[in-house]
Amino acid sequence: MKEPELLPIDAAIERIDRFDAIIDARSPSEFAEDHLPGARSMPVLDDAQRARVGTLYKQQGAFEAKRIGAALVSRNIADLIDGPLADAPRHWQALVYCWRGGNRSGALATVLARIGWRISLIEGGYRAFRRRVVDDLAQWPARHRFTVLAGRTGSGKSLLLEELARQGAQVLDLEQLAQHRGSVLGHLPHAPGQPSQKRFETLLWDRLRRLDPARPILVESESRKIGQCQVPEALILAMRASPCVVVEASDAVRSTLLLREYRHFVEDPERLRERLQALHALHGAERIAGWMSLARAGDWDTFVRTLLHEHYDPAYDRSMKRNYARLEQAHHVSLEGIDDAGLSDAARRVLALTH
Repeated sequence: MKEPELLPIDAAIERIDRFDAIIDARSPSEFAEDHLPGARSMPVLDDAQRARVGTLYKQQGAFEAKRIGAALVSRNIADLIDGPLADAPRHWQALVYCWRGGNRSGALATVLARIGWRISLIEGGYRAFRRRVVDDLAQWPARHRFTVLAGRTGSGKSLLLEELARQGAQVLDLEQLAQHRGSVLGHLPHAPGQPSQKRFETLLWDRLRRLDPARPILVESESRKIGQCQVPEALILAMRASPCVVVEASDAVRSTLLLREYRHFVEDPERLRERLQALHALHGAERIAGWMSLARAGDWDTFVRTLLHEHYDPAYDRSMKRNYARLEQAHHVSLEGIDDAGLSDAARRVLALTH
């Protein structure tokens, strides 16, 4: 009879893209916090069942916890085989893991292997993977060449990154990974929320492992925190030591872009008021009230330009001067418009400076 193949974490990562499925046998809440790239949640114990077994272990001992746990696991594995795995073909291959690669994933992997599928099990489970992510993120940035796309708020850096990717450049879009635009107004209204710190780091790890160290990587000039997500130390240090390209845009272009991207605040000024309260310590009630009076009057162009000149531009200029050592030697590229032609032209000029 077949038995699961036990893979050290290095071997599992080397083969991670070759499996037909990656199965996370942990509870749904563990999966939600973070999981391997491409993994599917197939818990052998849900959150309530896991808590029940843990309580039994503390109150009645290991034997009773294992007896009840085994019955629950068996029923759940049967449901998985009859449900999401019902159509898996004979030559299907899967990588299975849990927290430490022990009881939960071991039980599932054994049953699946005995059926006849080719099943591999991560030695050390998610915990081993997490250690590898942390180690790699501490080392990989020094092996890559970054070019930092700098420019004041509203200068179109995120749109340019998208256009640069379309034109074949290697791009690391940290705001997309963090699901946040990186400022006090940066929450994305249609996003489900920011990923956990662990999830953000796994997404970053997965993106970096797919990039070619021999080619430059374009990345936006982020601060250490993007919303609630912290950029790993080695990456932020590598970015801050890298050459920069500064994107410039007129106030008219910036206002048009920001009003398009932050349309949800135009539609709901009270949401805007709540977010601006975070700037109370910096600017005081009187200035914030002045901004809100422009918003409530519907004078959005003046509101945007005033907020840029009084808050965003001074803050960004101070931060860039303090943190990006090569900013003074940067080349400058003008974004003439946010239509396809304007973005395409600016992206071509950025690419010409990065080769």
